[in-house]
Amino acid sequence: MRALLTRLLIFLVRGYQYVISPLFPPTCRYTPTCSQYAVEAVTRYGPFRGTVLALWRLLRCHPFARGGYDPVK
Repeated sequence: MRALLTRLLIFLVRGYQYVISPLFPPTCRYTPTCSQYAVEAVTRYGPFRGTVLALWRLLRCHPFARGGYDPVK
């Protein structure tokens, strides 16, 4: 079940990367991008903790953020 949920989440993020993201200018303040961070977090930590880490990253990515290199730890 965990592997299926992981695949589903990665599929959804990849769909966003290939379909929706190209329609907007790049705005992510971090490297890797927030969507790539989400894929790495879900792959490394599983669907539950990975989703929490990805959501926390999205909350930190705003116009006043310092940004920079922020890998999944």
